[in-house]
Amino acid sequence: MKFGLNKPDNVAGSAAPAIAIGCFVAFGGVLFGYDTGTIGGILAMPFWLQTFSTGAAVSATGGPAITAGQSSQIVSILSAGTFFGALGSAPLGDQLGRRLGLIAFTFVFIFGVILQTAATAIPLFTAGRFFAGFGVGLISALIPLYQSECLPKWIRGSVVGCYQFAITVGLFIAAIVDYATHDRNDTGSYRIPIAIQFAWALIMITGMLILPETPRYHIKRGRHGQALKSLSRLRRLDINHPGIIEEIGEIQANHEYELSLDLHTKRPTFPPPPPDPVSGISNAFIITVITDVVNVTSTIPGLYFVEKWGRRPLLLYGAIGMFVCQYIVAITGTADPNGAVANKVLIAFVCFYIFFFASTWGPIAWVVTGEIFPLKARAKCLSMTTATNWLLNFAIGYMTPYLVNSGPGNANLQSKVFFIWGGFCLICAFFVWGLIYETKGLSLEQVDELYAKESKAWRSARFVPTVSFAEVQDMGHDAMRSQSLADVEAGALRKKSVVQVGTDGLAGLAEKY
Repeated sequence: MKFGLNKPDNVAGSAAPAIAIGCFVAFGGVLFGYDTGTIGGILAMPFWLQTFSTGAAVSATGGPAITAGQSSQIVSILSAGTFFGALGSAPLGDQLGRRLGLIAFTFVFIFGVILQTAATAIPLFTAGRFFAGFGVGLISALIPLYQSECLPKWIRGSVVGCYQFAITVGLFIAAIVDYATHDRNDTGSYRIPIAIQFAWALIMITGMLILPETPRYHIKRGRHGQALKSLSRLRRLDINHPGIIEEIGEIQANHEYELSLDLHTKRPTFPPPPPDPVSGISNAFIITVITDVVNVTSTIPGLYFVEKWGRRPLLLYGAIGMFVCQYIVAITGTADPNGAVANKVLIAFVCFYIFFFASTWGPIAWVVTGEIFPLKARAKCLSMTTATNWLLNFAIGYMTPYLVNSGPGNANLQSKVFFIWGGFCLICAFFVWGLIYETKGLSLEQVDELYAKESKAWRSARFVPTVSFAEVQDMGHDAMRSQSLADVEAGALRKKSVVQVGTDGLAGLAEKY
């Protein structure tokens, strides 16, 4: 068994430029991870509470505080912004392009950071959270799209998964920065963690200024020459190299095949990752750091095994593992809510949960959504799946305080909330088994062939691609509209055989005379 992810011998050129570009673009995940990670610590900072408290609530020690409603609003408004941003990502990404879109969307994020840094009251701070989320939503739908359209098939899953790795790194950095500033008795306690986000945004913009547009976007816009230049840069080959010409020809033919069908995709919208495992547990700083370390380190094996074992097995095992962990936490916390042993069990199994999530669903959800849709509808479909993720993140972030906390108007579920989260994980397992296709080792064009030929997701791992869209294209638009892909392929092979027989006959006749 080979343990490395090695470039196949029959693939020309170098994958290093595409891998480096894909890993850099994944850095955009730091923007979301860091912004999400800082807010919990900021809301607990004494000076922030002193500045932003409206007096409607007081802490247990009699100090300034904010209400559960205000906390829910500030935390969840980021996800509301990401929802609307993700919906707008498709039309803007198709109009501006993947590269320029990422640059423009990062400026939207910067505007949100400016508002948060300048704020001294909850309304402006909340507005800044919304615009930062809006920028993150715009970016989040384009990053896996950009990566998938640039990367070779044998390494695509591992590199696209780096987006989730960047999110976990952002969360970890946020925990460290919050801890370093939370005891300051001035505005620097919360403004320093917020303002650091300018650095992440500037790194993203600077890099995107020198990176190429994706060859598939150029094909979508009818710019064949620019697509050749982009692919030659990604593969480090001459623009006239046969490998470059063949790959661009296949992308072009596949796109024209999609257009000839007036394609409306019926592929499943991927569900969002399961809920945050620590919702419902009172987190001290040390617990946050431990879970963030587990989150970062556990993502790394997922980046490797997504190309060794495949998408379906990891997603299925991950969902089952998370289901078991959630129910152990729920049962233990309900049976002995205040016991010291029970608290240790809760923390341990939350860490196990994070391991299962970070090594499976965390990175692979972005991988699958970035590769299962056809070029014609890819941006729109990825926008919808990402928006669904952010919408449910918003719903979970908003309702969790009301589900967990005690007091009037709250459900006071405490650890029982994990029964709900665990139920969602079990639903995810059935979803994967019945609807998620195995796409390991397939090019984006071969993924289209998989969906055209295989009707059952659980049989997809045995699929072997046979179609050359360049040959199918020769059959004409009428044939492609009126016949299935398998029938068109058979016709193309018959036509090729007739041409080959004719050529061999003429060669034999010439030799005879």
